[in-house]
Amino acid sequence: MLNKNIETFMACDKEPNYASTILFGAPFDSTTSYRPGTRFGSAAIRKESYGIETYSPYQDQDLEDAPVLDIGDLELCFGSAEKTLDAIETQTREILQLSKRPFMIGGEHLVTLGAVRAVAEQYPDLHIIHFDAHADLRDDYLGAPLSHACVIRRCWELVGDGRIFQFGIRSGEKSEFQWGHSHVKTQLFSFEGLEQVVASLSGKPVYFTVDLDVLDPSVFPGTGTPEPGGVSFEDLRKAVTLVCSKTRVVGCDVNELSPHYDQSGVSTITACKIIREMLLAFHQI
Repeated sequence: MLNKNIETFMACDKEPNYASTILFGAPFDSTTSYRPGTRFGSAAIRKESYGIETYSPYQDQDLEDAPVLDIGDLELCFGSAEKTLDAIETQTREILQLSKRPFMIGGEHLVTLGAVRAVAEQYPDLHIIHFDAHADLRDDYLGAPLSHACVIRRCWELVGDGRIFQFGIRSGEKSEFQWGHSHVKTQLFSFEGLEQVVASLSGKPVYFTVDLDVLDPSVFPGTGTPEPGGVSFEDLRKAVTLVCSKTRVVGCDVNELSPHYDQSGVSTITACKIIREMLLAFHQI
């Protein structure tokens, strides 16, 4: 029998009516400020996900039992950040209208803005939890307001003061940190205080964005903007599990894998494992 060759993230091939989380890829990296290549991240993650098990001994859960559907990558306009964000916003809105959770795999971090636009439209009281090495609070980068270096500043324009919680931050312009003191809540270098933030957001809609360069480059060298001094895999695994299991995450993304900077493949498989743990934390059985 001849069948279509359809590649999904492992075990994320449930029927649309059954799925409660919808995965999609946003392969875009046109505003990358240092080393490009994140447009290849989502495809690499799908392919290499089969290198790990669907079962998580951390959570005693199996993706075979999770209601997740992977609908593949968007076809994005590499030459236009505006058109790319519009396409992501449209896809996210369609998923939300089906009463399902959008889970986007980037791509550079700017892609988050398109998803947040749609989620904030549906949830006016939206809060954002942001894991990253970089503050991403610039008003513009070399004159461009739509840049992965500005994405959280643009998200702040949608949700306002006191609704963005950053963790693991260890890089940014002095002016970003000065501006951030009055507008966002930032935990430098670690996940200290995450449990308290999670508790304070009980019942509130949360968008969760994970820039994988929050990891130390000794663990995760496959990224365009490596920043020494990051967290460990185990720290990140525990943190994402906490957020996904204890808050009302209504949309999320994982971004900034640039697979070809790590020929060992360890960075890609690390991304796969983080995504697996997030998906399973959403769907505790």
